[in-house]
Amino acid sequence: MSLWGIDRHRIAVALAAVREGADEWADDEGSDEPGVLDELFARAIWAVLVEPGDSVAGGLIAAVGPVTAARMVIDRASPSILSEATRGEISVERAADGLLRWTERLRADDVLRSLDGAARCGARMIVPGDAHWPHGVEALRDSQPVLLWARGEIELLRRPGIALVGARAATGYGEHVAMELAAGLCARDVVVVSGGAYGIDGMAHRAALASGGATIAVLAGGIDRLYPSGHEALLTRVAEQGLLLSEVPCGTAPTKWRFLQRNRLIAVLSSATVVVEAGRRSGALNTAHHALDAGLPVGIVPGPITSAASAGCHAFLRDKPATCVTSVAEIMQLAFEGDGVLDIPDPVEPGRPEQLAPDDPGAGAPRADPLLGRVLDALRPRRGQTASEIARSVGEGTSRIHGALGMLDLDGVAVLGADGLWRRAPAPRPAREKSSVASTT
Repeated sequence: MSLWGIDRHRIAVALAAVREGADEWADDEGSDEPGVLDELFARAIWAVLVEPGDSVAGGLIAAVGPVTAARMVIDRASPSILSEATRGEISVERAADGLLRWTERLRADDVLRSLDGAARCGARMIVPGDAHWPHGVEALRDSQPVLLWARGEIELLRRPGIALVGARAATGYGEHVAMELAAGLCARDVVVVSGGAYGIDGMAHRAALASGGATIAVLAGGIDRLYPSGHEALLTRVAEQGLLLSEVPCGTAPTKWRFLQRNRLIAVLSSATVVVEAGRRSGALNTAHHALDAGLPVGIVPGPITSAASAGCHAFLRDKPATCVTSVAEIMQLAFEGDGVLDIPDPVEPGRPEQLAPDDPGAGAPRADPLLGRVLDALRPRRGQTASEIARSVGEGTSRIHGALGMLDLDGVAVLGADGLWRRAPAPRPAREKSSVASTT
């Protein structure tokens, strides 16, 4: 039996299927001391327990390590103990909130299932300390991922990359520019990084593949769920010829808040972020904000002043420390300075990312409490759910979920059925105009 109350051989087999070099933890067998196997499994536990960007979990892991941190949660340590373990960096109140979120998902079967799912789709687990762990994520500090799931050529994580992002509702101009820039960057041995979405993202990936270059698609859901479904063939090609990357376990659905958190990875995996086309509420601007917060350069491609699809680009150029770029050469100079020599700059300490309301699947109108949007997104119109089920889906404590459901009920967008289950309220039908019949005499 292992430190986790699960047969040690079962854990070793599950981890060996998603890691190369099973001999890494062979010496752990029969040892009572935590070793490589325990650290890997602890990170798999944390990947199931937390939502992307959970800074409380990140702070606790940084302070005591993933194994001790996981054991503290499993042993139901008090919030004050967690706070003391971080020397007060995490307050008792934040620790209490974290424990409420994490314990809702504390199921050993879910952890083993996530490992088995990754093995079935051919994914690899990458953790801090690995040769392929992207150093850029250190700019996220306590909000960096606890691990990454990868499908494809992981060597691409060691090569310089540039993010090409933009709105889903791209114009012909934007798609043409995205393809030209992606192909030009690939010709200079740069990896094109994007989010796999419709519009600019998809065109950047397609152009990179068509030109024989390298591309990375960062997913908001599990690496076994190719989203959007209309890009299943494209993302399958990326997995075969490039790299798919995700920080959430297999089987995890892509949701609005996960798209926003996904954007921070796109930014820090790249030496620069280039927004090709974006409206005022485009999610690409959220990625650009993450890049600036991480101390990384942002390039903006201008568009016609009459085009609403470029209005966000122009506003960003006016208000933020971004650079206007119109060619591959200018992007290379922006990312690598001088004549474009591929030398990745060191990231600096980021601030708190500013969350916009994007126009991609991560979009959503800003709310006073972001939890309301997350709970609403988890509700289904036909399938009822208990508050505990919603808490596990959202990654929050049940008590907070009850409060959010009450607010959504008052807003008329969530309903509690006679069976005691919560559902999304049906959308109101538009009023039908009364038809007038002209009388003839």
